[in-house]
Amino acid sequence: MSQAVFTAAIARHAGQAVAPARFRRDAAALAARLPAAGHMVNLCTDRYRFAVGLAAALRRRQVTLLPAANVPAALAALARDYPDLYALADGAMPDLPGLAYPQDLPYSGPAPDPFALDDEQPAVILFTSGSTGKPQPAAKNWGTLRHSAQAAATRLGAYTQLAGGSIVATVPHQHSYGLESIILFGLLHGLTIESGWPLYPADIRAALAAAPPPRILVTTPVHLRALLSEPDALPPASLILSATAPLAPALAAEAEARFGARLIEIYGCTEAGQIATRRTAHEQEWHCFEGAALHQDALGTWVSGPAVAGPNLLHDAITLTGPAHFTLGGRNADLIDVAGKRSSLAFLNHQLLSIPGVRDGVFIMGEAPKGGVARLAVLAVAPGHTRASLRAALRQRLDPAFLPRPLLLVEALPRNALGKLPRADLLRLIAQAAP
Repeated sequence: MSQAVFTAAIARHAGQAVAPARFRRDAAALAARLPAAGHMVNLCTDRYRFAVGLAAALRRRQVTLLPAANVPAALAALARDYPDLYALADGAMPDLPGLAYPQDLPYSGPAPDPFALDDEQPAVILFTSGSTGKPQPAAKNWGTLRHSAQAAATRLGAYTQLAGGSIVATVPHQHSYGLESIILFGLLHGLTIESGWPLYPADIRAALAAAPPPRILVTTPVHLRALLSEPDALPPASLILSATAPLAPALAAEAEARFGARLIEIYGCTEAGQIATRRTAHEQEWHCFEGAALHQDALGTWVSGPAVAGPNLLHDAITLTGPAHFTLGGRNADLIDVAGKRSSLAFLNHQLLSIPGVRDGVFIMGEAPKGGVARLAVLAVAPGHTRASLRAALRQRLDPAFLPRPLLLVEALPRNALGKLPRADLLRLIAQAAP
């Protein structure tokens, strides 16, 4: 058995600190109202309400489903795969059996004890982002989640320089990164979770300034780039966490200087969870969390350990530099071959984004037409450029084999809340915009 001990205020909800005893009462009261079912889809956008919903489901031994996108098509697919599900939401209810998060949670029973959970208890099913195809499920039991949060706490200093700190986050808590680095990191280690979800630079600055120090910012390279592009002074922080996409060392160094904080990049994936960290402004090498073990065979690199749900094959080109250290190449799925010449989408994207005037952009290998070959395409947000001028700039940087066909200028890319670009959305945009 393992016990989740809440020793400090665990959230700030509507500007007020929420004590652990209140959290336990709310979770117990909500658990009593949950329908008898096997699976909950927790759609609460308020982080405190989400945490209460997660704890209530665990008390009822229900598994929480966390889809990659809370859109009707994704939820309908979940309902087909998990016919006993219901939704918990604190906003508009989806077209599913569901329960609206109660405005009031009266509780008249004895004061609930801290949760005691069996490590083998099924806890959540996460889903991959769908950036390379259909989202895939990744089931996690409580022990896997607990070990992951414990390894992160030890590495990041939750009990020392971050003790009693506050977590402000720009990422969704339904994703594995947000679940581990916001919800579980806060709940299991006495850190206060700011219940709001700031996205715009001014809102992020305001949320950080209002949060009691030491302050932890959980974010992504996309959000960091937007935040640092503005000249406004930034509230001091103690730690910045970044994940979901590669982070440029120059951006990491600028963030450390502007915030006066360490910036730690996390490497992981939905299937395996958090695996390793590095301080990107100062090192290239990644350092595995305690207990994470890597081994390689003809298929690639595998990770295992108490915080991993079974050995998982990683999707990146990895070079081991020691028993628990490695460097990264591109994702294996990013490697492309055009007319016998090899490159990676990560390299091509780097070249595209280095062109002055390109605010956002992406290379994608399109679908092969029947009897034809797949072609590289580019979608770019580049005010002031024409297709001809952008193609000319790419010609200065790339082998002609990798010049895109088509090259499309768009007002915005269909990034999700993590800053990722689902492949299906990109292909749909190309189909709509391409001549």
